[in-house]
Amino acid sequence: MKALPAPDVTLLLPVIDPLKYPDYNSKIEKLQKDTGLDEGVLAGVCEIEGNKCVVAVMASEFLMGSMGIAVGEKITRSFEIAEKLKLPIIIFTASGGARMQEGILSLMQMAKTSAAVKRYSENGGLYVSVLTHPTTGGVSASFATLADITLAEPGALIGFAGPRVIEQTIGQKLPQGFQRSEFQLDHGFVDQIVARADMRDKLAQILRLHAN
Repeated sequence: MKALPAPDVTLLLPVIDPLKYPDYNSKIEKLQKDTGLDEGVLAGVCEIEGNKCVVAVMASEFLMGSMGIAVGEKITRSFEIAEKLKLPIIIFTASGGARMQEGILSLMQMAKTSAAVKRYSENGGLYVSVLTHPTTGGVSASFATLADITLAEPGALIGFAGPRVIEQTIGQKLPQGFQRSEFQLDHGFVDQIVARADMRDKLAQILRLHAN
């Protein structure tokens, strides 16, 4: 995968702390230093085997890829740049859901990113979602599962609430493998399961097939 310059997508966004959450800013600063990332998603314009596209990758090492204001803005801008450049977009998701430290503003990113997907789709864009382990919470309930083509890695946990939470809520035992990618494939929520070693070839094939 070859990265190309895309300043509008990779623009650094400031940390926003609407709730003045204790130690939130210092935790973000430490994560930025430790990971080399500015936030929980990295985005840019790339080439996959010569096929140009916008790619966004969520980082589980950054507060478990939780979606706050900055992550929602980056995802939204990624769709806007893809639409402007008339490029396909691929998003690799890995998230525990909305970022509790930013309160209701983090939940608003679900609607914001979903609206970005809708605008992009209405203008004929190709969106491929790659669900990795885990893809849960507000991310799974918004842009992650709104793609034209949805791929998943083997054994990935995909769902809104975790199995233990659901079992405690309904007081019943869930089926074996519930919410894993294989279960989601069997029930029509995922188009194909692709191992990470085979992912580049599969994505390149999809991009070639939809080149026009």
